[in-house]
Amino acid sequence: MKITRKEVEHVARLARLELTAEEKERMQTQLDSILSYIDKLNELDTSAVEPTSHVLPMTNVFREDEVMPSLSQEEVLLNAPDRHELFFRVPRILEE
Repeated sequence: MKITRKEVEHVARLARLELTAEEKERMQTQLDSILSYIDKLNELDTSAVEPTSHVLPMTNVFREDEVMPSLSQEEVLLNAPDRHELFFRVPRILEE
């Protein structure tokens, strides 16, 4: 095994996890399996593969900015749950 029981206990302590003996054994097996798989991946020749920031190609999904007329103050305030004259009324959050 690539990972020892002591290393599993160390990682559990860092993660502030209390593991039973059975859980430690299971974690040791699972972490060893993960590390073995990573070793397989390290055997691959990736020298011709260009590094990317994402697995899938990303494209800009935003629309172009267009100047459009905005709502009037009165139209905006029609949606307000509570208003005072030409302003939104909101709950007080500061103490005096």
